[in-house]
Amino acid sequence: MAEQTMVATKHPVRRPAVHEWLRVKKKFPHLWCPGCGIGIVLGGTIRALESLGYSKDEVVMVAGIGCTGRIPVYVDCNTLHTTHGRALSFATGVKLARPDLKVMTFMGDGDALAIGGNHFIHAARRNIDITAIIVNNAIYGMTGGQCSPTTPLGKRATTAVYGSVEPPFDTCELAKSAGASFVARSTVYHVKHVEQMIRMALEHKGFSVVEIISNCHTYYGRINMEGGAVEMVKAMREKSIMVSETMDYEKARATGKPYVIGVLHRDTERPEYCELYEQMMQEAIGRK
Repeated sequence: MAEQTMVATKHPVRRPAVHEWLRVKKKFPHLWCPGCGIGIVLGGTIRALESLGYSKDEVVMVAGIGCTGRIPVYVDCNTLHTTHGRALSFATGVKLARPDLKVMTFMGDGDALAIGGNHFIHAARRNIDITAIIVNNAIYGMTGGQCSPTTPLGKRATTAVYGSVEPPFDTCELAKSAGASFVARSTVYHVKHVEQMIRMALEHKGFSVVEIISNCHTYYGRINMEGGAVEMVKAMREKSIMVSETMDYEKARATGKPYVIGVLHRDTERPEYCELYEQMMQEAIGRK
């Protein structure tokens, strides 16, 4: 036993960095359904932060209510879990008080675009330096499978048993038209790509939006006969097309694929809100 102890001490096993960001002893096991894609988003976020050299003290994660809103609960950094749809309003307050911190929000499609839709468009309009991660599974997963603002036409939900008749929002088009200076999309099938898009969003100065298409096989997949987690994630591969040097956004959209992924919009010229606010305060102090 003494020899085994000595060997273990001499050659310690280092845990992967992702584990060091998690509240493993406090908050696990998590509440997500087996096969849920939100865990991929959580892993991609932590790997992106780690690759950019952020410490836990430099990061603030804010979320509202819903399956996606549980992400900050499991992360061992500065976190704020608030009410439904209000993640961006609270995050704005944090960023204005401490512009030196990297502020992120985690929202589902309902949380961001329904009850939180007003905050979303105005955060984009201001171009405040917040990274908004929106996990889009096209349904309200935590509260019973109701329609969300991104449920496709004709698809069923517990509040649309014969199919939705409401046209869905295009999250990225909405973000771009409202003024977000960085807009990207990925899917939970494209694991490395998720990490890359989040990393690029974190590096951007201004309001950055990353929409990540995910699966809710518990409600959406089952009621729409799209199979389980594996089938739904595999289908994302066939439904996606990536923008590139030879395939720009408009060409990609023209293919008819439902999910155009990659960086869809980037504006590095727009001034950031906190910097403008600080400039205004200094000018006001100077006038006094």
